[in-house]
Amino acid sequence: MTDTPTAGPPRGPAAPETLERPRRARTAVALVFAVHGAVGGTFVTRIPWIQDRLGLSPGQLGLALVMPAIGSFLAMPLAGRFVHRFGGRAAVRGLLTVWCLTLALPALAPSLAALCAVLFVYGATAGMADVAMNAQGVEVEQRLGRSIMSGLHGMWSVGGLLASGFGILAAHQDLDARIQLLVTALVLAALAQPVCRSLPDFRAAEEAEAPPRFALPPRSSLVIGLVGFCAVFAEGASMDWSGVYLKDVTGASATLAAASYTAFSLTMAVSRLVGDAVIRRLGAVRATRLGGAVATAGGLLVVGADSPGLAIPGFALIGIGIAVIVPLAFAAAGRIGANPSQAIAGVATVTYTSGLVAPAIVGGLAQATSLTVSFGVVTALAFALVPSAGALRLAEPDAAGGAPSDAKRRAEPLADPSRR
Repeated sequence: MTDTPTAGPPRGPAAPETLERPRRARTAVALVFAVHGAVGGTFVTRIPWIQDRLGLSPGQLGLALVMPAIGSFLAMPLAGRFVHRFGGRAAVRGLLTVWCLTLALPALAPSLAALCAVLFVYGATAGMADVAMNAQGVEVEQRLGRSIMSGLHGMWSVGGLLASGFGILAAHQDLDARIQLLVTALVLAALAQPVCRSLPDFRAAEEAEAPPRFALPPRSSLVIGLVGFCAVFAEGASMDWSGVYLKDVTGASATLAAASYTAFSLTMAVSRLVGDAVIRRLGAVRATRLGGAVATAGGLLVVGADSPGLAIPGFALIGIGIAVIVPLAFAAAGRIGANPSQAIAGVATVTYTSGLVAPAIVGGLAQATSLTVSFGVVTALAFALVPSAGALRLAEPDAAGGAPSDAKRRAEPLADPSRR
């Protein structure tokens, strides 16, 4: 994929603009990630309101909440074709806008069936927007020649945390979720417009073959996706089950158990924001191995914990260890083949499937054995990151597999987003 510059490379006094444009592009992509995270962070805070309004049982709510994952899983392979046809900027702008607007729909659903249909669409647009913005982030990273993907995913977490804070306040004030979600959807969709206008307009080369309408993950992305699978499994298991583990296994109070999600999310956000500095210093492979070792140590603490004082640091270490893995997986996928968005869609499909199945697998193992055994499996998957780290070697700025095209990309200045 290559951009479409509107002017030749600057010369003489104009040279500093070639540094300013990538910075502007990086800021724009970071804000896109924050807006995307804010949509999800807003929705989760009003799930209890939606459940009460429709009178849903826990089983019915669980069925509804699986629909976004199914929609995302089925729609992600379509994203490569969408980005190829419309270009990176238009794809992100359109998909992010639709994703923001769908936030208003769940609170308006009159029945369980309608809620399932709405959440399917909600998940489908979320997944396609996710692929498009990650493809955009990888392109900017390659132009800069240094790691930024971890920080971008950190901004996603920051957006989610800030939005969830407003959502909690709205719930505390008993604000009707239909009003809150509609207003928030319109505000976020409006914010997305100037942000997306500042994105560089990356487009596929004219001679590049269009990806299939429904692109299955390329084989070259499967190994990278499996590394991401291990990390997201540990993430999903910890986020969904840490509170239950603290309460049932270590005897923590309900308040302490409820706070575990927020604490884990904060750990992930902070680790991702500082993760790029670690990656630049150690490289992608060594950073992945170190992360796997840290997450494994955290898992061992959790498995051996008999008090919250051991389990909480254990979950924190898991969050720190896996924080940079998914951003690195997307960065590595973006260096595969002539259509980075197709490879990113493949990695996203494999990786996010883990988030879909992890809670169910942990629950099933806990039912058959115990939660301690379940987190023994989580620990084993975290350890698998250590020997499999080499699969993310393509995320290195000077990786041999992507060096020629990446060097060409970095040699070209970013198109000035202010020009059309």
